[in-house]
Amino acid sequence: MSRLSPPPRPVAVRGPSADAPPAVRSFLIGGQLHRPLTLTVADLRARWPQRHAPVVFDCATNGPQHHTFDGPLLRDVLDEAGPAFDARRRKDRSRFLLTVTGGDGHHTVLSWAEIDADFGNAPILLATALDGEPLDAAGSQLVVPSDRCGARYISAITRIWVGPCPEPRER
Repeated sequence: MSRLSPPPRPVAVRGPSADAPPAVRSFLIGGQLHRPLTLTVADLRARWPQRHAPVVFDCATNGPQHHTFDGPLLRDVLDEAGPAFDARRRKDRSRFLLTVTGGDGHHTVLSWAEIDADFGNAPILLATALDGEPLDAAGSQLVVPSDRCGARYISAITRIWVGPCPEPRER
């Protein structure tokens, strides 16, 4: 009789294998738009001009953070989605809101007027790189360079919603 061992049992592998390419994260831009979009970091890099933003913001848990981000302007990306307002009417544009949600459930609200060239003209980015490292696997990040606090820096964006602020009700 031979002393050969039986073949080893297959081992269950949990999670992606080391050889598998990293998952590509995408996010949805939806709401009151003429052309909702589903985008990846690679789309953001390929379809819009990239801006460079060195930033410093205060993080409640880790103190001051110094980073550089690259990516397109949020305004340019949303313009392609075609918000459903009359672009010729400033008051129509000024009533629109944006909500940005991250992979951890954290979200924030911006107004269209913050990014509109006729109002705040803030250079808010959808980052494609952080400190020179591509964000393809991690997902895009909202970057608000003018903020002193990092609370509106949303990581791993999953959704951006665009729509009008509801009209206040009389009481």
